[in-house]
Amino acid sequence: MTDASQDPCPPPNGGYGWVCTVVAATINMHSWGFNSAYAVFLAHYLTSDTFPGSTPLQYAFVGSLSLTFLFLVSPIATYSTQRYGIRPTMMVGVVLETISFIAASFATQMWHLFLTQGLLFGMSLGLLFIPTASVVPQWFTTKRSLASGVSLAGAGLGGGVYSLSAAAMIRTVGLQWAFRILAVIAFTINGLGIMLIKDRHKHVKPNRSTMAFSLFTRIDYSLLVGFGAFTMFSYFILIFSLANFANSIGLNSSQAAVISALFNFSQAIGRPLFGYFSDSFGRINMAAAGTFATGVLCLAVWIPTNTYAVTIFFAVSSGLVGGNFWALIAPLMSEVLDLKEAPSGLSLLWFSLVIPSTFSEPLALEIVGGTGNYLGTQIFTAIMYVTAAACLGILRGIVIQRQRKELNHQRPLPVGCTAGESSSGEKSDQKGVALWRCCFSLGKV
Repeated sequence: MTDASQDPCPPPNGGYGWVCTVVAATINMHSWGFNSAYAVFLAHYLTSDTFPGSTPLQYAFVGSLSLTFLFLVSPIATYSTQRYGIRPTMMVGVVLETISFIAASFATQMWHLFLTQGLLFGMSLGLLFIPTASVVPQWFTTKRSLASGVSLAGAGLGGGVYSLSAAAMIRTVGLQWAFRILAVIAFTINGLGIMLIKDRHKHVKPNRSTMAFSLFTRIDYSLLVGFGAFTMFSYFILIFSLANFANSIGLNSSQAAVISALFNFSQAIGRPLFGYFSDSFGRINMAAAGTFATGVLCLAVWIPTNTYAVTIFFAVSSGLVGGNFWALIAPLMSEVLDLKEAPSGLSLLWFSLVIPSTFSEPLALEIVGGTGNYLGTQIFTAIMYVTAAACLGILRGIVIQRQRKELNHQRPLPVGCTAGESSSGEKSDQKGVALWRCCFSLGKV
């Protein structure tokens, strides 16, 4: 675990870091926010037969491709940021984002959409998101989770705003001009934001290895990756499927857009709250609690949902807790790795999320198509969230066990769940039992 004292130049824990945080939030709003609004585009494609002969699975893969290439370019984005700087890297992302939307506006066949709104937009998203995800933690110590939550709140806010805006633009000016308007907005706002953002690489001196596969030999890092993978299987089902689910229970396109927007708006509120309280109650504690709560909501609320009011309640409640991964993953990485290793750890994590992010929504629609309803998808989503929470529960036990072993090097008497070790340092023969006791013991982690 990293603290400021281990850094060659301690983070200012504020100052210009707050400017970078606001800029990151704005850029996330106009990159991740556009991606989150794909739920509205997906619902439009499915109900209007935009590209005749195309299947729901093909439309689902458009959104999944954007996520696939987001994570695939993560090593490139990390290397480019370290080699050439954050601004040139992100400017390439802005140019690709603008081109992707303009090109999508001229799409006449399904494969055009794969290349533009899928592949090209995904690459731009990776070149914008990956640098901002690593730059914000560089500026903070005790306020790191709060700052990350604020920066990622922009994604939720953008998803809400552009879910409503995209739906309105599609209705009034058509799909083609909706893409073109988004292109102009993205180029203008993100271009201005890039002029203001700064990193601290010259102080932090990050590890130049962008794909340190040796990290997988560490159980704590592997559990963190497991948390991310299982979360992605469920989170993207929620963010992309809620609008279509609303249509499936008889709601119209405007109501479906509101459902998608509320889920995203709730994330804009929930992410900073998770960041704020995790600095007080522990990052692993908050992430595990929020992730488990989302799984429970899927079982207890989403499954019996069949009215507009209950769907609104589920969208708001699941949005508040279901997107905590994005707010807390960078601070969690700093709990497991030091600041020099964190960029490599994040890069490898993003790369590891390619498969779950690629197949989550197509799998969900295939289950719906095979069963005729959303029940199987709802159960699958809940199981994935609960499994992700279990990964964090085990990680929590490992971190607590490590902390208390470090205390035992300073104190002669055993503390808490390290029972079985003598004051002379005798190893316990009940190590597994001690780990499980640590998983459920009280403590800020």
